[in-house]
Amino acid sequence: MPQYNEMFELSVPDIDLIETALRHTKEALSHDLIAQPGDGDKAETLRQIQELLGRLHNQKIFYRPRGGVYVGG
Repeated sequence: MPQYNEMFELSVPDIDLIETALRHTKEALSHDLIAQPGDGDKAETLRQIQELLGRLHNQKIFYRPRGGVYVGG
């Protein structure tokens, strides 16, 4: 039985492209669900996409300067 590759070599632009594609897919599925509510498969896929986007977001390291006052925007 084949094994999964656990070592990924993805660059930041690769991850950005994946995240953008997931957001577009999520948007299209959301519009479909609004037009035809009650599709459990699309709702489940939306939930999975949102969870994956959340995991991607949680792995990001956001820049915050060490010295001085940080003013977020």
